[in-house]
Amino acid sequence: MADLKYYDVILKPVVTEKTMNSMADKKYAFYVNPDATKTQIAEAVEKMFAGTKVASVNTMNLNGKNRRRGLIVGKTAAKKKAIVQLTADSAEIEIFTGL
Repeated sequence: MADLKYYDVILKPVVTEKTMNSMADKKYAFYVNPDATKTQIAEAVEKMFAGTKVASVNTMNLNGKNRRRGLIVGKTAAKKKAIVQLTADSAEIEIFTGL
């Protein structure tokens, strides 16, 4: 297992229509490092975004899709996605407020 710092865990937020609707329930989606555990993801969210308290973390591994360009066949990179549920008294995450 790699020694991940909290700023290496979260790669970028997932901004889709479904994730924007789930923000009303204080659920936020992020692409995370594939080696990150649920506890590392929870700690990273609490350290990166001030005033947040994580209630639960759900993760899913997304396999790479098959792609073809002529006779060359390959795969896209695999990803890991995390859905982070914040507590009711937690602060909102600022990067999603203007969207």
